[in-house]
Amino acid sequence: MLTHPSAAAEAGGAPPQTEPAAIMTRYPFVLPRGYVDERGTVHRDGVMRLATARDEITSQGDPRVRQNPVYLSVLLLSRTVTRLGTAPGVDTLVIENLFASDLAFLQDLYRRINQEGHTEADVTCPACGHGFAVDIAGDAPGES
Repeated sequence: MLTHPSAAAEAGGAPPQTEPAAIMTRYPFVLPRGYVDERGTVHRDGVMRLATARDEITSQGDPRVRQNPVYLSVLLLSRTVTRLGTAPGVDTLVIENLFASDLAFLQDLYRRINQEGHTEADVTCPACGHGFAVDIAGDAPGES
């Protein structure tokens, strides 16, 4: 006999399948001071997206990073900041011309959204439907 999934859950069976939660990939921000363009317009609100493996790999292979490793953050930010006020685009020149406090703010935001995410995954037991967290990084953070 076939039953509706909600009826099975009410009768103590497995809960119905639900859509996974959407992953947040874009993060709005407001710079502490703001980028001042060549016309004197201040741009403070923007959006940063999650970095991809390609962003990291391509940036690390850039000759400017080999000459000066500190330049890596400029490249990563120019790739992941998708909007800054009404500026027509965000490139390395825009990032290079940020005030130091705004650069530090964006570097911290990048680190928080890309590297400091927790290493736990929410999982559900397929047999009983009980949810719990599993540390997918193992018991020692960093090196294995």
